[in-house]
Amino acid sequence: MDAPSELGQFLKSRRAAVRPQDVGLTTAPERRRVAGLRREELALLAGVSITHYTRLEQGRAAGVSDSVLDAVARTLRLTEDETAHLKDLARPALRRRPAAPRAEHASASARQLLAAMTDVPALILDRRGDVLAWNRLGHALLAGHLPLEGPQSPAARPNLVRMLFLDERYRERYADREEEAHLAVASLRLVAGRHPEDRALAELIGLLCMRSEEFTALWARHPVRTCVSGRKSLHHPAVGPLELSFENLTLPGSAGQRLITYTAEPGSPSDAALRLLASTAAPTLPDRLPLPRG
Repeated sequence: MDAPSELGQFLKSRRAAVRPQDVGLTTAPERRRVAGLRREELALLAGVSITHYTRLEQGRAAGVSDSVLDAVARTLRLTEDETAHLKDLARPALRRRPAAPRAEHASASARQLLAAMTDVPALILDRRGDVLAWNRLGHALLAGHLPLEGPQSPAARPNLVRMLFLDERYRERYADREEEAHLAVASLRLVAGRHPEDRALAELIGLLCMRSEEFTALWARHPVRTCVSGRKSLHHPAVGPLELSFENLTLPGSAGQRLITYTAEPGSPSDAALRLLASTAAPTLPDRLPLPRG
C-alpha cells in the first residue's frame, strides 16, 4: 500500500463529500468546478495555511501535528473511525520494506475454547479476514459447502472478505448483501491504513480489485468503519432465515486476531433454527462406546 497516495485520495474523497452550504459558505453554483469544498476553503475553515494543507493532500505529511489533523477532521466532519484512519495514513507506523507473508495460527487454548462452544457459532479470524479456526456450528452456519478442515492449511484457508465478493454460495447467506459488502470494505480500509507493510493484505486487495468490479467501486469510495457488535440477517440453505447478534472480540496478544460469535434471542424462531443447525453439525458418535478397562 502506498501510504502517501492513499492519504491524498482519502482527503480528496472526503473534501468532495462536504457541500459548501453545510459549512456556512455561500457561493454561486455556476462558479464551482469541483464537487464539495475547494482546498483553499477547507484550509480556511480548518485554520491552516493553504500551503500546509496542499502538502498534506499531496501525501507529504512529515511533521504534521495532531492539532492540524484534528482541525482537518473536524472540518471534514469525519467520524471517529475516519479520524483514526486519517492519522494512520498521515503517520504510517512502519516504513520498512514489506515482509514476506507468514502464516498465522490460532493458539491451542483459543481452539479449545471454540470446540467447547458447541451451541454458539464461533470462529477466529486474523486481521485480513482469514479463518484461522472455527467450530462445527460456525462452519455449518457460514460455509458448510467448504471443508471443515480448511483453516488447518494456510494455503487453503477461507477468507471471509474474498468469499463475500467471489463465492456466491457464501454471499447468498446475507439478506443485505450490499450493506455487508460495504462494511467489509470499510473495515479492510482501516486495517490497510494501520498495516501498510502487510504484503499479504496488499495481495488480497489486489486480487479483489482484479476480480470484482463491486469491490473496486467500493474501494474507490474510501469507506472507513469498524463494527465490533451488531446484528446479521442470514438465510441458511438448510434452516432458513436467521436473525443473529454478533460480537467481534480482539484476542489479547494475538497481533489482531478476533473471536467472532453469533447468538439468537432465546425462544425466538432464530434460536430454534440455530438449535436445529447445531444438531446437524454435531459430530457423529460411534454405535458403541469403548468399555472402561479394569
